[in-house]
Amino acid sequence: QVQLVESGGGLVQAGGSLRLSCAASGSILSINAMGWYRQAPGKQRELVATISSGGSTNYADSVKGRFTISRDNAKNTVYLHLQMNSLKPEDTAVYYCNAAIRVPGTFFPYNYWGQGTQVTVSS
Repeated sequence: QVQLVESGGGLVQAGGSLRLSCAASGSILSINAMGWYRQAPGKQRELVATISSGGSTNYADSVKGRFTISRDNAKNTVYLHLQMNSLKPEDTAVYYCNAAIRVPGTFFPYNYWGQGTQVTVSS
């Protein structure tokens, strides 16, 4: 099985910072792209940032210059991070970790999601 476990959400004042992390572990052959998505109340889930296995990054226009996505490997676990600076009330949402993971016995990667972590930015 594969697990994506997020951490680091919370309540912060506007202008503050938070760092989200996501740990991908389990029976994993390879991980392709990883990303962060968010969903605010009453809105559709939207892309925040992605990072390829080679380190290429992509950001939503609304977070460019404020958020930084990164990934690193440890023994048996791949970590995905999102450094969020200059936070705004409109950044309030549940943030989800996503990863394209290939597991043993398969030919193609499958999209896995974390359980989500709440980020609330007060004005």
